[in-house]
Amino acid sequence: MATNQDAFRDYLQFEKKYSPHTLMAYCADISSFQSFSKVNYNQENIDHVDYNNIRNWIISLVDEGVTNASVNRKMASLKAYYKFLLKIKQIPLSPLVKHKALKVSKNIQIPFSENEVDAVLNQMQNGSGFEEVRDKLIIDLFYTTGIRRAELIQLKIESVDLSNALIKVLGKRNKERLIPILPVVLGQFSLYLKERIGLSVIVDDDYFFLNKKGLKLNETFVYRLINTYFSTVSEKVKKSPHILRHTFATHLLNNGADLNSVKELLGHSSLASTQVYTHNSLAGLKSVHKDAHPRGRK
Repeated sequence: MATNQDAFRDYLQFEKKYSPHTLMAYCADISSFQSFSKVNYNQENIDHVDYNNIRNWIISLVDEGVTNASVNRKMASLKAYYKFLLKIKQIPLSPLVKHKALKVSKNIQIPFSENEVDAVLNQMQNGSGFEEVRDKLIIDLFYTTGIRRAELIQLKIESVDLSNALIKVLGKRNKERLIPILPVVLGQFSLYLKERIGLSVIVDDDYFFLNKKGLKLNETFVYRLINTYFSTVSEKVKKSPHILRHTFATHLLNNGADLNSVKELLGHSSLASTQVYTHNSLAGLKSVHKDAHPRGRK
């Protein structure tokens, strides 16, 4: 017999279309609270709990050294679960209805400067061979499109349309969006594809970016790639694909792009509704992107 937690998991997966990673995190948080309730209150069914139980779990998490941000994430998982129980009329009121999130100090994400990005790309300008050509394209793609790391890894061959200078990416919650490719980067795509064809073995043929063994890339590999190259030109503490995505947005805004266009390019859920573009035509979005991005003027 299916439990409410099973139904909740199906709801997140099939209706909300959460990613496997997010789905796993939500279920792990709920399971963790369930274990706490069983050990401390002999209460395995958490559908009907008092807020005091949850508050004591919060206290135990903080005592264990769990950060406020992580505690808030766990509370978000519980909130979603009890909101679901309200939706299916399994409870009359959420035990978290008056809960307030713990205060979290904001970490300032410092983008790379235009000089730092240019320094990395200039170092790679005359690179040859599959790996060097691929690495340069990855860095330029992060910087000129704001694509997420997971979106880059999952990018398919069929989703790259060089004739129209567009790539189609599958973002969070399986939402697709089109991102323009700047003219300065188009030639790199063709160069990479020529090198890719020359691989002795191609296992994951559907995926655009591969390693030298013909396998799709993984998150650790992409993170290390960005960190390695930018460590040669930047002393910033954090050097990651997400910082490049942040750099993309910052440089566009600094150069006159409007906020709505940048949000659409980034695929933020607040603007991504039933249509890919809600504020600009595709032609207009291409124009804003090309005119405002530092690489678009080269």
